[in-house]
Amino acid sequence: MIEQPAYTGFGFSDEEWGLLVGLPQAVVTAASAAESDGTRRTMAENAAGMETISAGRESASPLVAAVAGEVISRVGDPEAGAELPVISPPDPAAMIDDVLARAGEAAALLAAKVDEGQAGAYKHWLVEIAEQVVGAASTGGILGIGGDAVSDSERRFRDRLSQVLND
Repeated sequence: MIEQPAYTGFGFSDEEWGLLVGLPQAVVTAASAAESDGTRRTMAENAAGMETISAGRESASPLVAAVAGEVISRVGDPEAGAELPVISPPDPAAMIDDVLARAGEAAALLAAKVDEGQAGAYKHWLVEIAEQVVGAASTGGILGIGGDAVSDSERRFRDRLSQVLND
């Protein structure tokens, strides 16, 4: 007997599942790119995002748990020392707009395919990922001291993501 992919149990196509699985990492990158922080701070933001994605494996939502498990199986488990590479998009604003557009597509897809509880859990998880990333490293300050916990541009990304997802 051939084992069916996890997404078939939720009624998603391969392309739809790809959107849902790719979005958490894209949110990490976009939230980090919202404010140019330097490599050390970006690494801290990536680590916070991966921890939040990883924690999704323990979610009461079967959808969130399955997506988180798929992401971690693809990129590595942060508990085993895996780290995301630091990505500096050439055009952060365009990348952020793309992630927000994909988040809107995901929200519409979820509304059509899964119950409100599953959709809400996934959308809330994405906003929580963004929240953890933008709060992981302060911006500004000198030698890591002082600065804003969350910059205006980071707050704007998080709030726009929440608005797109109606979370």
